[in-house]
This record gives sequence, structure tokens and C-alpha cells, in this order.
Amino acid sequence: MAALDPVAFVRGTPPFDALPADAFRDAARALEIVFFPTGTRVLERGGTPSEHLYVIRKGAVRLEREGQTLQLLEEGEVFGFTSLISGKATLDVTVEEDLLAYRLPRQEFQALLAYGPFAGHFASGLAERLRNSLERSQVASFQPDLAVPVATLLRGPAVRIAPAATVGEAARVMAERGVGSLIVDSEPPGIVTDRDFRARVLAQGRGPETPVLDVYTAPLRTVGGDVPVYEAWRILLDSGVHHLPITRNGGEIAGVLTATDLLKCTASGPVAVMKRLERLGGRDALPGYGTKVSEMVSALFAGGLEPTVIGGFVARLNETLAGRILRWAEDDLGPPPCPYGWLVFGSEGRKEQMILTDQDNALAWRDDTPEARAYFAAMAEKANADLVAAGFPSCPGGYMATRWQGSLAEWEERFRAWLDRPTPQALLEASIFFDFRVAQGSLDPEPLDAIVRRAKHARTFLAAMAKSALTFHAPGGLMLRLRSESSKFDLKLKGVSPIVFLARVYGLEAGARSSNTLERLAAAVKAGLIEQDTCDTLSEAYRYILRLRLREQLRTISDGKIPSNVVSMSDLSSIERSRLRDAFRAIEVWQERASYHYRTDLF
Repeated sequence: MAALDPVAFVRGTPPFDALPADAFRDAARALEIVFFPTGTRVLERGGTPSEHLYVIRKGAVRLEREGQTLQLLEEGEVFGFTSLISGKATLDVTVEEDLLAYRLPRQEFQALLAYGPFAGHFASGLAERLRNSLERSQVASFQPDLAVPVATLLRGPAVRIAPAATVGEAARVMAERGVGSLIVDSEPPGIVTDRDFRARVLAQGRGPETPVLDVYTAPLRTVGGDVPVYEAWRILLDSGVHHLPITRNGGEIAGVLTATDLLKCTASGPVAVMKRLERLGGRDALPGYGTKVSEMVSALFAGGLEPTVIGGFVARLNETLAGRILRWAEDDLGPPPCPYGWLVFGSEGRKEQMILTDQDNALAWRDDTPEARAYFAAMAEKANADLVAAGFPSCPGGYMATRWQGSLAEWEERFRAWLDRPTPQALLEASIFFDFRVAQGSLDPEPLDAIVRRAKHARTFLAAMAKSALTFHAPGGLMLRLRSESSKFDLKLKGVSPIVFLARVYGLEAGARSSNTLERLAAAVKAGLIEQDTCDTLSEAYRYILRLRLREQLRTISDGKIPSNVVSMSDLSSIERSRLRDAFRAIEVWQERASYHYRTDLF
């Protein structure tokens, strides 16, 4: 087939398509076919210059400088020419997805530079890359539209195959059409991918005569074509798949979106970071994770995503990182003696963390035995140390697994004590740990969830927690101070915390299943505790303050400084200051109502 012929493929690829026939014919004789698996470093900055020009036939490569992704290249694109022209290796080139490429030796490439259109193509490309390399700030330079319909990323219709086909027949269709998946017209429809061939055919010692129905996946996980790009990211991350069929209005499959398609959309997106996590070889690869997350957050924020959505992506990535770290600990210590759960709380527990902050975690296990205590104490030491290496500072208050650990029975006792005896210290610890979720591990948290649900009927506890939450408020005279461009204040302490802490109380009374702040407010509406318009106003105030805080944090990071929660009025426009006053006024009104609802004056 012509599509499988390297000469025909390269002939149709710019800038080779601009060459005279005789010039291309001479060069084509020197073409070589090469394959590199995912993770291979093809070129290393400062290393040996490239001896070839590469044309990508299948797969993808990532171009980086100083750890920052500059570009993602895939089928039909070329690389290596910068090194060939300059005689230096100025970029790191790493295989993002198994790479099949055709390469042309240096001598033949240099001969082709005699042809103006061919040489001009590379001169233009090099200038473009140099311009991009100077735009270091994602906040300023990265402006993708992440809300566009995911169908706009499709590169062609879905390729189909009959359910009676064999693996060999399916593989031939994939090769001929240049795709990595096929829709199987079974009932219900399914999908078979090149990964299935590796994992379910070759790895299992099966042959090409194997029926496709023995290795395919059904039913399909599909998504409508009008779903925004960022939602497709979430689905791919949550499901762990690499191919996502896209449907039209009537449910017909319009095409198949791949993880690489989403990587192409932005090389700093969560799919790209997740792929990095999946390839972490060991603890020496942990440094830099926090920087990568900050770059991703910056790109997503510049692309128009709400901080609440970004927090969900960061939480998913952090869960994956924790899973890798805990598996390394298990490799060192041996299999765990009983089921355990890695607990996270605070903003991480609520899935509201964006810029990596200090650790908030704990460890619980099922069986209260000396063996379990020794094992999980060692696991906590390793995990907390690895998280520090990845960019999570130690918690100043000591709320980390090295200190907060124990059997499930011990945790139940703690939760009951906080609920039944709401002393100031108990309220502090309940406000932290009642936001928990199990990020990793097979431990069933239902006994702890059951105790938290009891808070719904614990009026004394709720009133005490509400009174504690109401200590978070804007200082007197803030409405006037906001008019002064010289004033500064802490957006977390004076804006985020008042909403988070009071939403926690309402969420507990409503019996909310989630600890997320916006979901707690929604649960309070459903339970009849607040009106829908109050929820809408508070939710928008919360989103606005989060956007403002994140924007200022990203600006600080781009200046090479440590991010904080402090904002200066001189950095805000008059409209922004006005909206901030509106947000604080909404919080103030809600706090007045909450004080009456929980009768905090009597506590």
C-alpha cells in the first residue's frame, strides 16, 4: 500500500513535496526506517548533534529546553533540522509515544538545502521556535480555548471493522489507514486498539487468527462532540483509557479522539503531566513535579478554566503521584500486612488545591497489630520524604502521616471524640480531618464516613464549629481600605477561608457526601438550609476570589518568587476592587444569617 511506503509518505510531507523529482529521488535512496519506544531520549541538549533529519510516521516526540515543553510533534512533522543546521544539540527530544520514523542522513539533507523552497521551510520553522522559546510565562503567552467542542479536534471519521474479523485482519486495516484503533460493529459496539494487540495478543502468546471479539473492549465509553476539551481531559484521566469515541447528536460515532490529540492541544495540559507520572522510573525523577504542575495550572488558567476545575485535575495528578510513591514503599518494605488508606485533607481533600502547598495527609490501616504499626510507620516516613522531594513542603503544624497514623479503630475513636467533645482543639482537628478522602489504598472508609454523617444531628458540635468558622472575616474598615491602592490583605484568610469553613458546617448538617466547598453549598440548598440564590451568590464570590488569588500567585511564580495569598490593591483595577467588595459583602451577609441559624450567640 502507498500509505506504508516510506518513499511515498515522505514525498507527500512538506517540505519534501516542494523538491524537484530528481532531487527527491536521489535523497529517497538514503531513507532509513527507525523505531524508538516511549521515553527514549533521541537527542540531548548539549550532547552529540543530530546526524539525521527525522520524519515522524507514527507516534509523537516532545521538544524541551530546560525542562519546559516547547512543542509536541506527531505524524508528518520533522525534527532534527535545528541541530543539523547549527551543528549543536540545543534541545532535548524525547519520545512521547512509540515512534516510527523515517530518517535522512546529514549529507543528503545538506545537499537538499540547495533548493530554495526546501531550505526556506526550515529557516521559517527555526525562527518561529526561537520566538516561542523567549515567551517563558504561560500566564502571558499561552491562550488556548479549552472550552471548544472536542469534536473540533477529530482528524477524520472513525475506522470500523466487522465483529467477525480476526486480529490479523484488524492489524492490517490499522496499518493501511494509519490509525491506532478500530470501532468494532458489534452489538453493543466496541473498540480495539494497538495497545490491546500488545497486551492481549502478543503478551498472551496469541496469534493473528485470534478473533477480535476476544480482545476488544465493550461497551464503549463515549462522549458527545459538543463536550468541551477540558471535560474530555477529565474523562481520559479518570477512566485511564487512551482512545475516546466521539458521538454526534444521534449517538452515531463520529470519530475517535486519542490522548495524543489532546497532547497536541496543549503540551502543558493534565494529559501530558499524567504521561510523565506514568513513566516515573524512580525517586530521582520526583524533583520538578511541582514545577510541572505550576506550568500546567498556568496554561489551564490562561486557557480560561475555572480554578475549581483546575483543582480537580491537580487532585487527580496528585493521587497518581501518591500511588507511585506508595508502590515504591511497598517494593522496599514488602507487601502490606493488611489493607490501608492514604488519607488527604485540607484543600487536597476537597480537591481545591492548585499551587502545591504543604502536605496534609495521614495513614490508616485495618488491623491493629505490632506488625502493621511497624510496617506503616516505615511507609509513612518514606512517603512523606518522597512528597517533599516532589515539591510538597512538610506541614508546619505536623499534619502528616509520620505523626497522624493508626488503625481504623483508633481513627474511629478520634472522630467520635472530636464530634462528642467539641473543645477548641477538637474543633480544629475536626475541621481538618472531616475534609478527608482516601486518595490511595483499599481500606474501606465507611466507618469514618458514618461518624461524620452523625454530625448532622450534633447541634452542639455544629454550633461550636459555626462559631469557630465565623472568626474568619474581613477586618473592620475593609470596605474603606479597599479603596486605598496601598493596602494589602490575605485573600485566603479573609476571602477563601470564611466560605470554606462555613460551607463545611452547612455541608455536615446537610449530610453532604462530598467535602468539596461548592458541592457542600449545593447540598445545603437541597437540604433546605440556604436558598438557591444565596448559593449562587456565594459560589460566584468563591470562584471570583479563587481566580484573583490564583492569578496573583501565577504572576508571582513567573517572577521567580514564592507565591503567597497576599494581594495588593495597586495590582487590581477599579472594577476588580469593586467586585471584591461585592464578594466580601455577600460573605458578610451569609455570616450574619449563619450566626442566627446556629445561634452562636448562645454558645
